[in-house]
Amino acid sequence: MFSLAKKPNNFIMENKNSSCVEFLLYLLATIIVIFFYKWSPNPKKRSKTTPPLPPGPIGYPIIGCLPEMTKKRPTFRWIHKRMQEMDTEIACFRFGKTHVIPVTSPELSREFLKKHDLIFASRPDCMSGRLTSNGYLSAIISPYGDQWKKMRRILSSHALSPAMHKKFHEKRGEEADHLVRYVYTQLLSSRNNNTNSNNNNNNGLVNLRVATQHYCGNVIRKMVFGKRFFGAGMEDGGPGLEEREHVDGLFTILTYLYGFAIADYVPCLEIFDFDGYKKILGDALDNVRKYQDPEITNRVEMWRKGIKKTEDDILDAFINLKDSKHNPLLSVQEIRAQITEIMLAGVDNPSNAVEWAMAEMINQPHILNRACQELDKVVGRGKMVQESDLPNLNYVRACVKESFRLHPVAPFNVPHVSTEDAVVGGYFIPRGSHVLLSRPGLGRNPRVWENPLEYNPERHMVVESAQVELVDHDLRMLSFSTGRRGCPGVTLGSTMAVMLLARLLHGFDWTAPPGVRIGLGESEGDLLLAKPLVLHATPRLEPSVLLK
Repeated sequence: MFSLAKKPNNFIMENKNSSCVEFLLYLLATIIVIFFYKWSPNPKKRSKTTPPLPPGPIGYPIIGCLPEMTKKRPTFRWIHKRMQEMDTEIACFRFGKTHVIPVTSPELSREFLKKHDLIFASRPDCMSGRLTSNGYLSAIISPYGDQWKKMRRILSSHALSPAMHKKFHEKRGEEADHLVRYVYTQLLSSRNNNTNSNNNNNNGLVNLRVATQHYCGNVIRKMVFGKRFFGAGMEDGGPGLEEREHVDGLFTILTYLYGFAIADYVPCLEIFDFDGYKKILGDALDNVRKYQDPEITNRVEMWRKGIKKTEDDILDAFINLKDSKHNPLLSVQEIRAQITEIMLAGVDNPSNAVEWAMAEMINQPHILNRACQELDKVVGRGKMVQESDLPNLNYVRACVKESFRLHPVAPFNVPHVSTEDAVVGGYFIPRGSHVLLSRPGLGRNPRVWENPLEYNPERHMVVESAQVELVDHDLRMLSFSTGRRGCPGVTLGSTMAVMLLARLLHGFDWTAPPGVRIGLGESEGDLLLAKPLVLHATPRLEPSVLLK
């Protein structure tokens, strides 16, 4: 649903010495044994006719697979490896008292999110979710209940509604124009510097990770706060220190939210923060909120004093919502929590998809050429691509969708928690289980996709005349979450991703730097490209068009 060149390290436990790990495990087992009957509900005994749990490691008594979870970082790679070894598309890993159910089958995914949608419509009550949502005040992270219903209704009707999407059309266009100017300025700057230094090695090089991530950050900030930058930005139009810290904080939060922290499964150990996740998450939240919260506080005061009188952005809309008694519908704390969640949901998926798509297309020039030919045919070279053109750019849309399929930004969707016992696919799923639909597991499932590791946009164009939708309703891939807890920002996310790729391809010609082969390896700790994508660019359109 929901980095800069430098990502936070995902391997904290590997930096602990072995004695600390052993101490942790012994202490963990002891504490759980002592307090087990106090903090664990008394489960019903399963009858002999109850179906079995999904296959998985047996684990230790009481603590389950917690030792492996803490040792084998990143945990998501260990889980996927074990599922491959067991040759299963559904598994069960017990962490403490929690059954974690990863799924790579589209058929089973549809059972969870369509047939049994209501049962699996809640979220975990855990350390990382509680901190990120400011005590479950926001929509996506909150467990099922009245607060979720309230915030979901507000998101759908007052922040991400079709009317608001139309209202912010101009703001999104401004940031698409700014993206093109920023890339063009990079080319001019490098050209001038190299002319002065007689060095052409860096001529025309653009860091696409920076460009794509900050385009997304700029769009969301413009929609939420009505401004591109918290500070002055850079002279070349790039992000300033404030924006770099803000986006870096967002990506750090995304890394550690539901990141298999010990405290997420054993709440009584949160105070010890053995793996350091709580501190890292707290510091990242502070980095994000130190820029957002003053903007919110100042805007609330402007409305209270009558200085501001027109609603220009999402923050204004939130402040002016009233209940039936004409009192503010949202508290300041709720506004802060929901805005943080909007920022998290909007910054990662489009930027990651486009960076990967560009890397794949550079290695397969025929795909790049076909996308550019479509842009020339649909848009021409006398103007920049606009949002009104996007429905007609079917091949470009297919390139984005293929990137969502093959290179998802996160290993799992946001966990779905079962509110009662259920049977899915012939397996018993206990109440309180965390169901994790695997994004790479679904998108790369060889039973479903032919040559699943090959980047091939044509696979999504079965009917040439039909528009390529970025959402797969059959859950053969998971670009955006679906069901009762589905992503309310599908239209916005789809628009941002397609526009981002279209503007980059339409405005510039891209090649690998001289003597460089673009690698397609993943980072060990996450699913991003192992190295930020740096490409050589030259203007494809006339300067008068690029800078219009």
